This record gives sequence, C-alpha cells and structure tokens, in this order.
Amino acid sequence: MPTIPTKDGTEIFYKDWGSGRPVVFSHGWPLNADAWDDQLVFLAANGCRAIAHDRRGHGRSSQPWDGNDMDTYADDLAALIEALDLQEMTMVGHSTGGGEVARYIGRHGTSRVARALLLGAVPPFLLKTDTNPSGVPKDVFDEIRAGVSSDRSQFYEDLSAAFYGANREGSEVSQGVRDAFWLQSMQVGLAGALDCIAAFSETDFREDLKKFDVPTLIVHGDDDQIVPIDVSAKLSVEMIPDATLKVYEGAPHGITATHKDRFNADLLEFVQS
Repeated sequence: MPTIPTKDGTEIFYKDWGSGRPVVFSHGWPLNADAWDDQLVFLAANGCRAIAHDRRGHGRSSQPWDGNDMDTYADDLAALIEALDLQEMTMVGHSTGGGEVARYIGRHGTSRVARALLLGAVPPFLLKTDTNPSGVPKDVFDEIRAGVSSDRSQFYEDLSAAFYGANREGSEVSQGVRDAFWLQSMQVGLAGALDCIAAFSETDFREDLKKFDVPTLIVHGDDDQIVPIDVSAKLSVEMIPDATLKVYEGAPHGITATHKDRFNADLLEFVQS
C-alpha cells in the first residue's frame, strides 16, 4: 500500500488517482479515505488528480498512541502534500476533515493552496464555552465517548442513521450505505477514535479561519444532525474572507453519499473555477 512516513514514524496511507489539477481530500470521523471514493473516481475521470489519505489512527494508517490531535493531523497532511510536491491544489475537508484543512492553513499557510472547500465541517468551534456560548454542550461529546467506549460496534451502527438522515421520514438511504459507514468506522483504533472526539469538538479554529486567503466554498446541509449548520457553516462564512456558503436544503451530514451527484457537480465546478 502507498504510504508516507511522518516525523514521528507514523505511516499515512493514501490514494492518488488520475492526473491534472490536484484535489486533496480529508475525511470525517470515524471514517477513512474510502469515504471519498465516489468523488475520487469522478474527479479522476474528469481530468483531475484526486488524493485522499487515512488520518493517523484510522483505516490503513498507523495507529499510534500519541499525536491524535488536530495540530498533528494537520502536520501529517502537510507531510503528504510535501512528499507529493503538490502545488495549486484544492483542499476539501468533510466534518473533522474540514477542521484538518483549517488547521493546515493556520499552521502551514496557502503557498500550495489555490482554493478550499469545507463540507459539513466542524469549524469554527463546536464546543460550548464562555467565549463560544452558541456551541454544543460538552456532555453531548461525553455521550459519544461513552458510546464508543462501551460498545463501539453498536454505536457506529446507530450513528449511521443520523449521519445519513436515515432516521427521517421518507429517507431513501440504503442499508448498504450504512453498512459501509460501519465497516470504515470499525477500522479506527479505539485510542485514536476517542482522542479524535476531543480533537474535533474541543479545537478552536477561529484564528485559523482568519488566515484563509484563497477562494473558499462552504457546503452544508440544513438538516445536519451531526454538525448543526447554525454553529458551524453559518459562522465560518462570516469569518473567512472570500467565502461562499451553499446550503443543501434537507440534506444530512453524509452529503457525499446522499447528494452525490449534486455535490460532485458543485465540486468539479469549484475545482475548475
């Protein structure tokens, strides 16, 4: 399997399909690069170079005890980008991956970045604090930790319903889509899974967003039950210069599956802009 080593010896697995304009994808928790396969194939078939990695602790990458935090995730992504010598790339981040993209730009700048797309992304700051009173209370994330710790297999199976809106009346989400979510989720090491909950919920990205200086598209479903639009996208678009918010009415968190064709078309148009 293709991997690159990071500075602490962690091996990061990645897919690199097609040729042309590079598009780099960062996946959500608790998934891996396979979550982007529909987008990777679509872009590669349309003249782009599509690249997606498994975050440390997830999928086929190493499962170290240390480094399961947003700074290290961003540095791992930088190591991959530098190893492949990517230039003028479009960065795409879903959910936790949107935080990874934001922290990458905050720590490493945009010298290699042409544009950014945040999809159902966790920035600017999910956790409710004194300086972020509209955030999500910590006990919500504590419940996620408890579910993963006690019976992660059942927890992931249950989570797939809200992730794809399968718990909404009239949903047409297949059992196969939910099974794929469960399969990817079960490939996350328990230590990395628990640490990543803290990373996506407790990391403050507000200063990172101020450092965005490239065209940015924010895509979010207004029925996202995982990352509510009011505490994320609607705030991020106000903080990022040259950002545009595109709301998918009635869409859940798992837009890449439930609204695949629409999102792929919007993604390609943005990459080619």
